Amino acid sequence: MSNALTTWNSQREKELNLLVPLLSTLGYVLDEEQPHLGGERYLMRAVTTVSGKKFILLGTRESDGLRVVIKATRDPHGKRELRHERLCKEVLKKIRFAYHTFLSPEELVFVTKKSFLISIHTFIDQPPFLSRPIEEQFSYALEAFKAQERAHASTYEHERLIRKTFGSKNAAAYSKTFAEFKKTIQEDPENAPLIPLLETVEQELCAGALTLDRYGNFLTHTDFVPHNFRIRDGKMYLLDHSSLRFGNKYEGWARFINFMVLYNKPLADALLKYVIDNRNEEEVLSLRLMRLYRLGEIICYYVTTLKDSEGDLHTLNAERVRFWGRILEAVVTNTEVSSALIESYTKKRDSLRTHDEKRRQRNLH
Repeated sequence: MSNALTTWNSQREKELNLLVPLLSTLGYVLDEEQPHLGGERYLMRAVTTVSGKKFILLGTRESDGLRVVIKATRDPHGKRELRHERLCKEVLKKIRFAYHTFLSPEELVFVTKKSFLISIHTFIDQPPFLSRPIEEQFSYALEAFKAQERAHASTYEHERLIRKTFGSKNAAAYSKTFAEFKKTIQEDPENAPLIPLLETVEQELCAGALTLDRYGNFLTHTDFVPHNFRIRDGKMYLLDHSSLRFGNKYEGWARFINFMVLYNKPLADALLKYVIDNRNEEEVLSLRLMRLYRLGEIICYYVTTLKDSEGDLHTLNAERVRFWGRILEAVVTNTEVSSALIESYTKKRDSLRTHDEKRRQRNLH
């Protein structure tokens, strides 16, 4: 067992033993099964630096059996993240240029008890997003992206407000961060084949700086994937407000499309076609650059997990680095991602995942 997993198991038991009685005093009880505590979740904590370490738990309100989601942490970064997420939700309701307010699950509790910051919201039940007809998936995704595009900061007053609350990222910042991805990736000699691709992306980001900034200062969700939103009664609820920031309008599109290349390629293709057919050439380029940037990010993430994983998980994460490297190559060279590549990777991934991780993934998607 890796040191990271051993540490996580120990911390998890210690923290839960302290947390469960506190939740009881608030009138909440945890479910017996906690999918967000198992599988590969510990790796996210192991590689966390800036974002906080927090528990995401499922439970019920004892008085009426209401299903709830509980976020709790004693970590300073985690507390800052929960407070920031709450602030983002409040500011989105007030800022004049937010013509569309994202729906949020109802907040039931936000309290500090014995060094824990605890946030409790209603649980939004839904059919899995990927089980919906592709036409519905396309419609909901497009509606969400258009809603984000309506929040565009174009004046000094807006700029000052968003920098303070949400943070923002311009072309220079994207290029700087990508250079950090590249540095991390190339530290492992096994990743040598990726270096020419990463250098090409660096050059493209630099050459496209004016385009990236021309379509900057838009509200974007940096982790817009199915486990961060839910749909009920035709309405979309955003679950993670901590990933909101102002940046290139296609950053959220890029994250979602890259994700769907693996999980639902026809949807990824449909969204790409929509942009090509309905937006100008500069916007198509902007989406391409953001896809390249986000692919560098996911490759970097899996590279950083290798030191904290072993056995089948280490084999799987090394395979993930190679797979996303192939996707990066396809985008750089404007070539089609073959269904054979996706099927081969998916089969290998599923053979290496643990039962707990498979269960966690079913809950996420």
